[in-house]
Amino acid sequence: MSVFEVPAPDRYPWPSLGGEVCDWLEANLVFGPGDKRGEPYHLDDEKRRLVWRLYEVYPRTHPNAGRRRFRRAAISLRKGSAKTEFGAALAAVELAPDGPVRCDGWARVEKQWIPVGRPMRDPYIPMLAYTEEQSEELAYSALLVMLSEGPHPEAYDFGRERIMRKTGDGKAAALATAPDARDGARTTFELFDETHRLVLPNQREAHRTMLANLPKRKAADAWALEVTTAPQPGESSVAENTMDYAKQVGDGAKADARLFFFHRQATEGRPLTTHDEIRAAVLEASGPIAEWSDIDGIVEQWDDPSADRSYLARVWLNMLVRHADRAFDAETWKQLARPKYVVPQGAQITLGFDGSRTGDWTALIGTELATGHQWAVGIWNPAKYGGEIPGNEVDVAVDGAFHDYKVVRMYADPPYWKDELAAWQGRYGDKVVLPWTTWRNRPMAYAVRNYASAMASGAISHPGDVVFASSIGNCFRRQVNERDDRGERLWTITKERPDSPHKIDAAVAAIISWEARNDAIAAGALNVAPVVKPRFYSMEPAWTD
Repeated sequence: MSVFEVPAPDRYPWPSLGGEVCDWLEANLVFGPGDKRGEPYHLDDEKRRLVWRLYEVYPRTHPNAGRRRFRRAAISLRKGSAKTEFGAALAAVELAPDGPVRCDGWARVEKQWIPVGRPMRDPYIPMLAYTEEQSEELAYSALLVMLSEGPHPEAYDFGRERIMRKTGDGKAAALATAPDARDGARTTFELFDETHRLVLPNQREAHRTMLANLPKRKAADAWALEVTTAPQPGESSVAENTMDYAKQVGDGAKADARLFFFHRQATEGRPLTTHDEIRAAVLEASGPIAEWSDIDGIVEQWDDPSADRSYLARVWLNMLVRHADRAFDAETWKQLARPKYVVPQGAQITLGFDGSRTGDWTALIGTELATGHQWAVGIWNPAKYGGEIPGNEVDVAVDGAFHDYKVVRMYADPPYWKDELAAWQGRYGDKVVLPWTTWRNRPMAYAVRNYASAMASGAISHPGDVVFASSIGNCFRRQVNERDDRGERLWTITKERPDSPHKIDAAVAAIISWEARNDAIAAGALNVAPVVKPRFYSMEPAWTD
């Protein structure tokens, strides 16, 4: 069994309201949409143990006696494990007028002090989904069925987008964005569903905003739960970022005693060639739910010769596997991060510029000649500027880079920025600022290959910025009708589809910035001593995420 749990199970269990909560769930709920709809709700052994951990409280002798141990929790299970329904069940007990979800004192049972639960006072439970269309589906839809068809529907007022206590002092609401400002400070429990799909900047921002609301209502002892399947590496989804954070906490690199994280998957590196090997891996990733899962039906999907095995491994084995068509390895990119390194003033650098006006983003990426360190001088999202990127802000960023560093070469993809490109050439020299069109298949394919090779060899480093990383992870391969001198097919990069909201502009700018570095070094630029200019102001990276 391959399970990653933070913090690891304690030798001596903490006090918990989990027993009372489990009893309440099975006495007051029915299963949601699906084959078991309307039947009495039942927890498998793993989910029962998870409930216990999620509702651990500080011991009676602790200064925080009775308060919740964990403020933020995340659970990662394979597709088809009823994790969305599990999240909805916890939303139900948090909403219920008799749900035993907060400690109300202690009872002595067989020489032990056991916490006693009470219901939440005036609960507000936002349930965040990944699109507006899904905000009323998924967890909210499950919650609606579990309560309205359960033993006590009379306790609630049911609506399309919210469920309220009949007493009027609490509600759960389906959301596709962060809570309204008037509600933002009063959340008591927050549910984030399918967080591997929360990949857009506004979705990550909603997640950050909602987590920041948790401490605002101290007496409520508010907390948040994320439920997900293994994320696609490189997308910088909420699920991926949470898992990365949990790994740092688990390794001791970060301290966070209020985090609980649970992830079950098939063991890394196990063979997946034969039917029996795949079946064993699915069983391992399933845990107790294998008892009621169609294991053979899942395994048969591997028999389809057109199947994307990386996708199957991610959703059914819950493994972090890169999509077969992804251009770059997101895990390799993470390992190249040097967050503490700062390119010194006056250093020799190159710039790569990929510009749009309204649809895609615009990016300016710098690369230090001596070290290969890349960073985002600026990344601009037109949505932040009323739909069109302001040329003056981009110009200020370019001028700041030329002022702060010795820019030996700048490559710019010019279609939408021809006037600015001409101005930059007039200002800095047409031997330094050069047009570099990315639609040319052969030159771009070689530039992409050079960049991928540099990444694989560790020649590149970067600060670890989320926006830059997501752009690298969003790149897909696009095969071109060109072959290299060895007869191998060349490829460039593209978005997953033309209308995709997942942008790759920073990656394009990084690739041509790296190509500018290669060409500058080949021309002998490293043999020229850099010029250190006096610094009269601070130029901060322009972020618009």
